[in-house]
Amino acid sequence: MVRTLISVAAAACVLAGCAQPQAITRVTGMDVPAAPVGAERGAVVSATPIGHTDFAVRLLGAGATHVVYRSTSSDGNSGTEVSGTVFTPKGEPPAGGWPIVSVGHGTTGVTDECAPSLYPNLLGTMEMVSPFLERGMVVAVTDYEGLGTPGTHPYLDSDAAAYNVVDAVRAARNVVPNTGTRWGAIGNSQGGQAVWAAAEHVEYGDGLDLVGSAALSPTADLTPMFDVGAARTLPQMLLTPFLVEGLRARHPDVADSQYIRGALEADKRALTACTDLLGVQKAEAAARLAPGDASPDTEASRTSMLDWLSSVALPKSRAAAPLLVAVGSEDQLIDPKWTQDAVARACSLGDVVEFRILVGQGHSDYGATGDGVRWLADRFAGVPTTDTCSPRGTDG
Repeated sequence: MVRTLISVAAAACVLAGCAQPQAITRVTGMDVPAAPVGAERGAVVSATPIGHTDFAVRLLGAGATHVVYRSTSSDGNSGTEVSGTVFTPKGEPPAGGWPIVSVGHGTTGVTDECAPSLYPNLLGTMEMVSPFLERGMVVAVTDYEGLGTPGTHPYLDSDAAAYNVVDAVRAARNVVPNTGTRWGAIGNSQGGQAVWAAAEHVEYGDGLDLVGSAALSPTADLTPMFDVGAARTLPQMLLTPFLVEGLRARHPDVADSQYIRGALEADKRALTACTDLLGVQKAEAAARLAPGDASPDTEASRTSMLDWLSSVALPKSRAAAPLLVAVGSEDQLIDPKWTQDAVARACSLGDVVEFRILVGQGHSDYGATGDGVRWLADRFAGVPTTDTCSPRGTDG
């Protein structure tokens, strides 16, 4: 997503910022069948300094390390190895150690070449990294399970993403000396769901001090997309192949033809590519889409998709720290009402949420990133957040 699916329709690229694919050599470790426990979570399998980094990293004098670390799969019982990038700011750590920010990236794709750690610009995610490096914070960016490492990527599986986001913090603490336990999280779209879910996994985050999670344009609950008679926007149609992959990670026998057809099926490879090398083909395919190209073929298929989307939807439980949830008023991918409804459920669970509808903005617009950075920086500084769930309006 990452403002991507909208830009496909407008400008031929499913993912903005995916150009200049300069891959870094990947190092993977042994298979890890059992879920890690205690200090095994976030244990580093490999750590490789990155020589060719994004200009913003070089300008700030920061360092970067490609890591593979241990984490937990969505079932909570099996282990996995996840890749990512850890950035170290210039200078000396403050008293108490470096604070850490864990970044959840938006949708890049579902195959290994779509792992952000393989690209200097992290496939467009650097915009959420450099502001925190500038503020003197360690930043960890997970690729998520199955991107850049063996195995299937369980797209939009909120539990798996939460484990990966939390364990990226532990991996960063293992890689960078003099890091503290205080951390925050920020992500957009798929990453917004990931960091929101991470805030809900209180027990899994044991030993770390979460100050807040900023969920920007989060894919909190997509079940309304498959309500009976729902009319899908073009960005929602373009998202459907990704949803099919997420469903297939849970149910391997799912066929594309149950949910996509026409140009969406014929040009699926181009439409879901994580670089813009197939940009012309993407634009042509998007222009040929028909309303029926992204709809379940039977009621059973619709129910199956609904059941899976319900199982990964948020909120699931009370969050351990304040949340910022922001959505653009003109978001054509995530209907603002869907986000508003998810926030209402979070409020009913007792969450502290600052909910913002960003007037005039679309899906994962750059303006939301600035809001998220400032909000999270305030949480590290101990500034009380606005609690839109509470009549009092603030949380001290």
